Amino acid sequence: MSLPVPQPGILDIAAYVGGESKVEGVSRVMKLSSNESPLGPSPRAQDAYRTVTAELHRYPDGGATELRKAIAARYGLDAARIICGCGSDELIGLLVNAYAAPGDEVLFSRHGFLMYDIYARSAGAVPVRVDETNLTVDVDALLSGVTARTRIVFVTNPGNPTGTYISAADLRRLRDGLREDILLVIDAAYAEYVDRNDYSNGLELVQETENTVMLRTFSKIFGLGGARVGWGYFPAGIADVINRIRSPFNVTAPSQAAAAAAIRDVEFTTLAKTHNDYWLPWLKEKLTALGLTTTDSVANFVLVRFPATAGKDAAAADAFLKGRGIIVRRVASYGLGDCLRITVGLAEENEAVIAAIKDFLES
Repeated sequence: MSLPVPQPGILDIAAYVGGESKVEGVSRVMKLSSNESPLGPSPRAQDAYRTVTAELHRYPDGGATELRKAIAARYGLDAARIICGCGSDELIGLLVNAYAAPGDEVLFSRHGFLMYDIYARSAGAVPVRVDETNLTVDVDALLSGVTARTRIVFVTNPGNPTGTYISAADLRRLRDGLREDILLVIDAAYAEYVDRNDYSNGLELVQETENTVMLRTFSKIFGLGGARVGWGYFPAGIADVINRIRSPFNVTAPSQAAAAAAIRDVEFTTLAKTHNDYWLPWLKEKLTALGLTTTDSVANFVLVRFPATAGKDAAAADAFLKGRGIIVRRVASYGLGDCLRITVGLAEENEAVIAAIKDFLES
C-alpha cells in the first residue's frame, strides 16, 4: 500500500508550541507565558463581538473593509494597502509562500520568531539564522548573511523573546544595505508598548519603498489573542500579490468587529499602556535586586537569565513556579535554555511571581 507522502522537509519541522495555560492539579493559575494583555479586551470590543454572534450564519466581509478603515483612521494610512489576517502569523506564511521558492533563503536573527523558520521550511525554502549581539538584532550580521539566494529578511522589532529593539537609523541602514529584490518584513507586534525616541515600527520605510512590509497584531496590547487578528501595511504591488493568494474569508465577522472596536477605543489602549509602563520597570528592578539579569525589554515581558547551577537553573525555576500555580515561558526552543520569559501581569500576579522567585532562590 502506498500512502500519501508530504513534501520534502515537512517532517523535519518542529511544530510550534505556544505558552502553557494549565498546571495539572492546580485549579487557579496565573498565566504569564504568552504576552497577553493582563487587562484583557476592551469592553467595547467585547460588546461588538457579542453583537455579531446573531449573524454567525453569514459569511464575513472578505475584505475586512470596516476594520481596515478603522486601522487606517487610527494611524493615518491608506486602507487599500492594509491586509488583515488570522493573526500576523498568517501574513508571515503568505509572504513566504509568495516570495520564497524552494531553495531560496529566508534570513532572520538568532532569536527571531519561530514561525519564520517553520513557514520557510513549509515552502521548501532555507531558513538562515544569524547571530545577535547582546540579544539584539545585529544589522551588520544580517547584511553579512545575505547571499545570492536570499529573498526575504525578517526583523522582529522589538524582539520576542528578548524584548530588545534596534533604532530607526539601524532599520533604515538595513533596508539600504539590502538588494532591491529582497523583501524586508518588519514584524512590529509589540510596537504600541515602545516609548524610545529612536524607535521606529518601520512604517516610513513601507511608505518610501516598494520592497518593505510592516506587520502588526491585535493579540498583544489590544487583548484579542483569542480572536486571531493581525494586519500588515504593504506597498501596493505586494498587497496585490497577497490578496490574490490569501483565503477569501480569513478573518471571522466577530473578530473583525471586535478588532475595529478595540482600535477605536483609544482610552482603553492607553490604560493598558500605562499599566505596562509602571509594571515593566518594576519587574526588571525586582529581578535585578534578586541577583538575576534581564534584557532591557521595551515590550510587555521580561527575559530573565538564571544561573547554570543545578537546582537553581531556569528549568528548576520553572518547575518551582508551576508548583505555585504560576506559568511563565521556557524559551529553550529559541536557544535560550538558561532563561525564562515573564509576561507583565496584573499587580497581584507580578507581586506573586517575584515573591515565588525570591523563595526559589533562597530555598
